[in-house]
Amino acid sequence: MAPSRHADEGGQLQLMEPDRVEDEEECFESIDKLISQGINAGDVKKLQDAGIYTCNGLMMHTKKSLTGIKGLSEAKVDKICEAAEKLLSQGFMTGSDLLLKRKSVVRITTGSQALDELLGGGIETLCITEAFGEFRSGKTQLAHTLCVSTQLPIDMHGGNGKVAYIDTEGTFRPERIVPIAERFGMDANAVLDNIIYARAYTYEHQYNLLLGLAAKMAEEPFRLLIVDSVIALFRVDFSGRGELAERQQKLAQMLSRLTKIAEEFNVAVYITNQVIADPGGGMFITDPKKPAGGHVLAHAATIRLMLRKGKGEQRVCKIFDAPNLPEGEAVFQVTSGGIMDAKD
Repeated sequence: MAPSRHADEGGQLQLMEPDRVEDEEECFESIDKLISQGINAGDVKKLQDAGIYTCNGLMMHTKKSLTGIKGLSEAKVDKICEAAEKLLSQGFMTGSDLLLKRKSVVRITTGSQALDELLGGGIETLCITEAFGEFRSGKTQLAHTLCVSTQLPIDMHGGNGKVAYIDTEGTFRPERIVPIAERFGMDANAVLDNIIYARAYTYEHQYNLLLGLAAKMAEEPFRLLIVDSVIALFRVDFSGRGELAERQQKLAQMLSRLTKIAEEFNVAVYITNQVIADPGGGMFITDPKKPAGGHVLAHAATIRLMLRKGKGEQRVCKIFDAPNLPEGEAVFQVTSGGIMDAKD
């Protein structure tokens, strides 16, 4: 387990030894527990090789996809699913039980109090938060700040966990993390060690990176997954209307995978999205741009944020769509120390 952090009397954040951080219960059942239900260890290994490391993750797969794993027959898959169902309660629950379950949601600070208040406390785990806007609207700067704030202790509005960053546009800068870590009073080297980074070059590579991530998340305490940007490679690898249906299908599969990761490991998924010109917007619309990805992306993202430039280094965030947040706006500022409240 990665070292955690706590604040000493001087307010500086210090590394906490991993054996002292045992208070947080795991929110998933390891796939290894199937062995106690009479499942062959070799079959469990086949599931792990296919990127399935928890019983929760197993139940998110269809039997058709499981029988596609080499060496697993329909009879074996039925037996495996039956064993997993015994370990998990996958049926209906009362609203009260769901409310209790929602208490496991962690809200990670963005670095700006105004933005946190707009988001009801910060970026949520168990769901996908999408930020879209033009270039220089603050999407990647927010991602860099979240890389650091996620590692803060829970009582300091952090996530007390590691960060996974999938970069499709080559915009992640580790040197940018250093001043942000210093702003939060953290050891920059330790912060960087708790960020795992991958550069994706094709949409297939991007999807395969997500499959490999399950192994790491099953072993270590991750709290945030960033994909910056989620749509870029799909716009490159598929061109023209003739490939649009296939593009949207592949995009839907990848977004489904992100949703499952969020719910399986109780992590926050933060994705950035590009905008496209909307010629149908009409002459009376002041900013005729809309987020890329169409309805597929619109339905997959739980919370959608629209970012735009303000005065100077100020940026404006608007709640575009959210199931539990009212519409509103917040102004924040991009500084060398990351996202902060805007100065009047």
